[in-house]
Amino acid sequence: MAQTLEELKAEGLTLEVLELFPRQGKWTERYYFSLPETNRIVELSKGRLIITPAPTTEHQRISSNLYFLVRRYIQAKKLGEACYSPLDVRLWPDTIRQPDIVFMSNEHKDRITERYWGVPDLVMEILSESTEKGDRTDKFSEYEKAGILEYWIVDPFGRLIEVYVLDQNSYKMLGKWGTGEVAYSKVLAGFQAAVDDVFGE
Repeated sequence: MAQTLEELKAEGLTLEVLELFPRQGKWTERYYFSLPETNRIVELSKGRLIITPAPTTEHQRISSNLYFLVRRYIQAKKLGEACYSPLDVRLWPDTIRQPDIVFMSNEHKDRITERYWGVPDLVMEILSESTEKGDRTDKFSEYEKAGILEYWIVDPFGRLIEVYVLDQNSYKMLGKWGTGEVAYSKVLAGFQAAVDDVFGE
């Protein structure tokens, strides 16, 4: 389960360091970007710092499989750039997320800086017990509000892939695919991902 800064503080973890930073609800990106570098997933939303546990082996296997498929496709077609978490994605001032996989088209590559990516064209999130609720609610609405054109939700529990596309400023489901089926993208025209390949070992 994701831990907030207050929960970490309550456990007595690195208390002296935590006291140098604002309370939950008061965080800004200025404070966020002053944090030390880490491989942990740390996000900023609604003034709160959100710290997520390290991903599981299954999560990383699925992420690797999907990233390989995406990267191979966009490189072959020279469509843009893809990256994977941890990577700061700034949706708007004081809101920073770290999607599992992101794609930025050539048209929008000026949104990529050394410190963070601006709003990408496509994001993918792989659900886990600690992130499922946020991925389906808070992140869903934030990605929609930010204008991200396509959002993939990859569900290891049901072995399903859901794809949502932006239509008149709100997400509509493009499709939902399970075992034996092939998911596809609208933003990455022609890209397909066999569900069995994504969840395979």
